Order: sequence, then structure tokens, then C-alpha cells
Amino acid sequence: MGMSEFYGSHDDAQSIATIHRALDLGCNFLDTADMYGPFKNEELVGRAMRDRRDDVVLATKFGNMRGDDGAFLGISGKPDYVRQACDASLKRLGVDHIDLYYQHRVDRTTPIEDTVGAMADLVRAGKVRHLGLSEAAPQTIRRAHAVHPITALQTEYSLWSRDPEDEILPTVRELGIGFVAYSPIGRGFLSGRFKTIDDLEANDYRRLSPRFQGENFDRNLDLVRRIEEIARSKGVTPAQLAIAWVLSRGDDIVPIPGSKSIAHLEENIAAADIELTPEELARIDEVAPKGVAAGDRYPSMAAVDA
Repeated sequence: MGMSEFYGSHDDAQSIATIHRALDLGCNFLDTADMYGPFKNEELVGRAMRDRRDDVVLATKFGNMRGDDGAFLGISGKPDYVRQACDASLKRLGVDHIDLYYQHRVDRTTPIEDTVGAMADLVRAGKVRHLGLSEAAPQTIRRAHAVHPITALQTEYSLWSRDPEDEILPTVRELGIGFVAYSPIGRGFLSGRFKTIDDLEANDYRRLSPRFQGENFDRNLDLVRRIEEIARSKGVTPAQLAIAWVLSRGDDIVPIPGSKSIAHLEENIAAADIELTPEELARIDEVAPKGVAAGDRYPSMAAVDA
């Protein structure tokens, strides 16, 4: 996402080099969406993996509708839209199939059975291999899974976003669905790189995030300082500690940090080799219990299924 929009400036050549480096290091899961850019990120990912399609597990998403001018036009899970969105993504990506196709956000005006039914048609047509949902509630997941097996659920999960532990993770584990954790470094905040709001570029959407604003920023900075202490004692970076913690939650959990540069990519991938002891995990739990973050995840949580 950050390679094309939302997180300040970007550089396509650097982004492609970063993707190539990821593949060289054995990172084979690339996650994009039609709304990123909008539309430009799929084209970027398509160019980056053109000669290495067989090395990639490719995931993209539909559902957040945007105009060519970037305007947000709402959420759709209507069957006709599902089919149109898939064909458009295939074209932009330059591929004949998508390995994992997510509904990016749940359309509350369209029965999930209708949406997943259309997605299942894409599987039967050979355009999609596996189906996923993003930010879906437990009952929605169950209803969707009854129509066609859901392979993965993608939801925000990190040291400051532990809500999935209550109902989401138990539900997907009961159903045998994998869990893809987005923003495992808390949109970069848990890395310790941001000390004031002015560390963000003027066009960075995180300036609108409740957790990056006012008193919430200062309270969350206290959390980061405690995480930094644990990371120092472990001899790792705060970002690596955050990713290692997500990885420690289970083999069925795949974190997807949004690395925009080779340096951050290499730092993040190294987290896979970090083993956290029971004592360290207990200390982390003490520092970052459920609900520790100040502020909501989004300016409006209305688009998150509940």
C-alpha cells in the first residue's frame, strides 16, 4: 500500500527493487489491493513480479470503490461488481489468476452469501485460487465459509491492536482459516521512528489517525518507549520485536509489514529468526496488554464489520 499511496512520498524504482529483494530472500507473499493508488499499486506489483510469477503467492482485494481521481465511492460486494473488479485486477497485474482474492471490506447492503457466491464462481472459472475476507466479524466469517471455504482472514493485529484475540482468532482457528495480520508494526508507530507528528510527511494519511493525534500520540509514545526497552535488552529493533511477537502468536498467523525500502525490508525479515522466551513474552504482555493503545484504529470504524 505504502509504495503507491497513503504513507507520504514513494519511488516506483525503489519499490520494485524492494520487491525483488524480498523474493530473493524467500519472502513470497505479496499483498496488494485495487484501491491502493488507486489502481497503481497492482500495476506496480505486476511489473515487479512479471518475470517471477511462479515465485509469488499473489493476493489482492476488491470492495473499496474509488474513482480515477482517488475519490472514495463506497463499499460493494455486489456479484456483478465482484466479477468486474476481478477482471480489472487481472489486467492491471498482468496475470491469468490471483492466488488469494479478498473482499477488502464487508458490504453490509449485500448478503455475504451473494458476494462469496460470486467469488466462488471466480474460483470455478480459474481466475482465482483461494478466497479471503478482511475485517469481517465472526458471524460473517461463518456465513461466508458455509458458501465456499475461506482460506484467509486479514485483520489488523499488533501489540497495540489485540482485539482479534477475543473472538476473531478463536473463530478462524475453529474453521481452519489462516490469519493475515496487517499493520504488525502499528502503521510504523511501534518502530519508534516517530517522535512527533511532524515526523510524518504533510500528505501522510496517518496524520488523520486517532492514535497519531494529540494526547493519544503522547500516550502511545510512552508505550513505544517501554517496547524499546525490551527490544534493547533483547538486542533487536522495536520493529523486529513487534513482528516477532505477532509471529509468536501461532504458526497460522502471517504478518505483512509494509516495507517501502530494502533496509526496512531486511530489518523486518530478520524478525522471523527471533525467538522470544516465555519471560520476554510475559514482559511484553505486561507492557502491552489488550486495549493499551490510546485512540481508535481509524477516524471512523463504521467500515469495519462488527
